[in-house]
Amino acid sequence: MKHNILFFIVVAALFVGCKDEVLPKPKAMLRLEYPTAAYTTAGSDCVYTFDQNTLSNIKESKDCSMVLDYPMMKGSIYLTYKQVKDNLDTLLVDAQKLSYEHVVKADNIVEQPFINQEDGVYGMFYEVSGNAASQSQFYVTDSINHFVTGSLYFYAKPNYDSILPAAMYLQNDIRRIMESLRWKK
Repeated sequence: MKHNILFFIVVAALFVGCKDEVLPKPKAMLRLEYPTAAYTTAGSDCVYTFDQNTLSNIKESKDCSMVLDYPMMKGSIYLTYKQVKDNLDTLLVDAQKLSYEHVVKADNIVEQPFINQEDGVYGMFYEVSGNAASQSQFYVTDSINHFVTGSLYFYAKPNYDSILPAAMYLQNDIRRIMESLRWKK
């Protein structure tokens, strides 16, 4: 009788003790992959041209400001053109101020200067990390006649971890816009 009770206790202990510990599963993130970018020249009716990703749809306005819409990523790059008329300092301050308005929600803002002396294109790229409304801002100018600012926005509440793959993809497009931008003579 004692052996039977001992046997049942040992068997019960084995069943209870051999189970894996139940842990809650961590939240999974969707892995987003985008096709390799292909580019075409845009802005033919404006005072500047640049390389546009063929995944984007362009909406131009009369004053050479544009929206590059990326429906697949639910985001847009907004380009604003201003003519320089003895107001370069004001335009620069406004562009920098716009970038640093995101400092409240941003974890970090990294400034990356851009200089293309050969084509007369100078500017700054701001990479914003964290749950800010815009993950990237930039401006380019020839310092004499033309000034273009750009901002990246998504159609969703900012969740940096979720939009990071799309933000990185579009940041590469912004760099391509800056590198390929040419002023018309």
